[in-house]
Amino acid sequence: MLIAMVSGMASLALRDGGEDRLEREALRLSALLEAGRAEARASGLAVRFELASADARQADGDDVDFRFIGLPPGALQDGNASAGRWLDREVQARIEGARALRLGPEPLIGAQRIVLSLGPQHRTLATDGLSPFAVVDTPAAAP
Repeated sequence: MLIAMVSGMASLALRDGGEDRLEREALRLSALLEAGRAEARASGLAVRFELASADARQADGDDVDFRFIGLPPGALQDGNASAGRWLDREVQARIEGARALRLGPEPLIGAQRIVLSLGPQHRTLATDGLSPFAVVDTPAAAP
């Protein structure tokens, strides 16, 4: 009985690999969005974040998943990864209620949300317009 109880607790403590990948994408995107907001305010440029559609990627010949429109090229550096690509190619995203996120230059940008999905898991990043973009939902508990 003790072995069954310990193995049950261990299985609950282990997270799904997809869940970890999605959490990493959400944290990375929130950092990129905040860097874009800071750059927009500092430079006084109107900046928005847009998701690239599959049609736009094929038409432009670009291999990007998202863009920061209004920033000078190379303004956002993301280590060795491209700032316009998801780390995991299976990640899907949708902006709720809009085509793009407005990042500035105004310090108050309005409430905005973006939902990231990887298989059955979802993470929502949101801001009330004043506070930073952050993950606002928590992963569902394993049954």
